Amino acid sequence: MIVALIGGLVMLVLLALDLILKAWAYAYQVSQDSYFLGFIRIRYLPGGNTGIAWGMFGNTPAAMVVITVLTVVMIGAIAALFFTVFKKNTPARMCLAVIEAGAIGNLVDRLCLGYVRDFVDVSPIGFNICNFADFYITFGAIALLIVILFVGKDAVIPLGKYRKQAKEEEAKKAEAEKQAENKAEEPHGE
Repeated sequence: MIVALIGGLVMLVLLALDLILKAWAYAYQVSQDSYFLGFIRIRYLPGGNTGIAWGMFGNTPAAMVVITVLTVVMIGAIAALFFTVFKKNTPARMCLAVIEAGAIGNLVDRLCLGYVRDFVDVSPIGFNICNFADFYITFGAIALLIVILFVGKDAVIPLGKYRKQAKEEEAKKAEAEKQAENKAEEPHGE
C-alpha cells in the first residue's frame, strides 16, 4: 500500500512539474538563443505541437483522435500493470508512475488546448522540441525495460545479488521437490 501511495505521489509531483513548466514557457514565450552544454535550450514552440513525435499526424485530425483514444487506453493499462503484474516489483512500479505522469501531462494538453506545449529544444542530439512529459515517457520506458531485464529476482537476466537470489530460490525449490518425491515413494505403514 505504501509503494502505491509513493508511486501516486511521484506521478502527481511529476505531472504538476510538467504542467507548470509548460505554462511558464508559453506564458513568457521563453526562447534562449544559445544551447546550454551545446545540446539543450528552452524555446517554446509557437502554436504548439498538434501531432505526436516530430509533429507526425498533426494535419490529420482523425489520426489524432485515434492517438488520443490510444493514449487513454495506455494510461489505463499502465495503472492496471501497476496494481497487478508489477504489484511486487517496486522499481518497475516507480517507472510506471513516471511514464503515467508523462502520458497524462500530454493528454491534458491535447484535450484542453488541442495541442501539446513543447519547449525543450534538444535538436543538436537528433531530437526536436519536446517537453518534460516526453522525457518522462522516454526515460521511464527505458528504465522499465532495464528493470524487467536485469533488476529483481523475477528479471529476465537477473544481475548481481538478484542472480544469486534467483539461483538460491531455484535450489530451494528443487530440494523441496526432491523431498516431496522421496516422501511419496516411502512405503506407508498399514
